[in-house]
Amino acid sequence: MVTSPATTSNVLVLVVEDEPAIATAIARRLSGEGWRVEMALDGHAGVAMASSLRPDVVVLDVMLPGLDGLEVCRRIQAERPVPVLMLTARDDETDMLIGLGVGADDYMTKPFSMRELVARTKALLRRQERATRAAEIDTGTTALPPLVVGDVAVDRAQRRVHRGSAEVHLTPTEFDLLVTLVSSPRTVLTRERLLAEVWDWVDASGTRTVDSHVKALRRKLGADLIRTVHGVGYAFEPSEPATDTQEAGRPASPGGTAT
Repeated sequence: MVTSPATTSNVLVLVVEDEPAIATAIARRLSGEGWRVEMALDGHAGVAMASSLRPDVVVLDVMLPGLDGLEVCRRIQAERPVPVLMLTARDDETDMLIGLGVGADDYMTKPFSMRELVARTKALLRRQERATRAAEIDTGTTALPPLVVGDVAVDRAQRRVHRGSAEVHLTPTEFDLLVTLVSSPRTVLTRERLLAEVWDWVDASGTRTVDSHVKALRRKLGADLIRTVHGVGYAFEPSEPATDTQEAGRPASPGGTAT
């Protein structure tokens, strides 16, 4: 089980970065938080160390010798889902979407501040702890009921999503974002609120991350379900009337009003 970021000694961070100076600087800064840090300098070593060490979070460079960061992320996630923060020297949204598509949870462009790196790592750890606690609750008698909104069904206990009869496979972050949007149908949620509720960030420095994840959701679920409110945020717009949408097994109640 992932510990709280405040309980530092049990947290293990794996840094996969081929430039020794950058890897050492990142490791030194993260170690300053009291976390245990291991380094891998190429993709093959990163995959092997992720498998043997089972880290709580991985900080992963995209441009690596041997295996690139995208393939490393894909292999790591295939064996055991783990929060991944990807680092890249290219500020390209296509690259960002590809990274999110192989299971990365967050994305930072070089150069970056170590303070922000620490903040984002802490946020990933808090989210992982929250997901672990939710899974423990769901194994008991107080499992969260599914959310059924229009033709979208979200099973929070099994973390599965269907649109109509087709299952839609989402990354952990995409799933959390969808739950937040579906929980307030037709209500405009600001990017800042989504950052706070999904990523557990306290500032607006990652609004582009929200935009990229919304684009990824649209590609998988359909572009018609999430409405952009320019300059504000996003709203989930089910295809059926709001009176037919609510948690399964519960009476429907009016959703929020988008403005």
